[in-house]
Amino acid sequence: MEVVSVGYIHCCGGLRKTRSFVLVPVKNFVICELDCLNKCPRCGNYIIQLTRIDDKDNISTVRYTNSRAQKFWKAIESKILYEEKFINYQKYKGGKLFLYYNEYGVKKRCYSNISNLKQGQFTP
Repeated sequence: MEVVSVGYIHCCGGLRKTRSFVLVPVKNFVICELDCLNKCPRCGNYIIQLTRIDDKDNISTVRYTNSRAQKFWKAIESKILYEEKFINYQKYKGGKLFLYYNEYGVKKRCYSNISNLKQGQFTP
């Protein structure tokens, strides 16, 4: 079973990006993950959500906000194994394809040759 941490918390009608941590699994839980939203851009709340999956694939979540979240963070901070980092593997946002032909199928010439431009010329 492959589980990928989403890294989002639903708050104020939208999904907010969070920092994700992997915790030491306790009791009969297989996976324990903690999502932390330092400040919601809309309401300004500090939110922590603990998501646990047991061996029967049942999901349980615990969610705290503001002062209760800070107390929960201090209590669970020692059980954090590591923080999950998401890497953007896409190096180039756009393509590198360049066509050397115009819309009529004629090979394009040098861009600095202004005498070939017909646009804006008055023809009687």
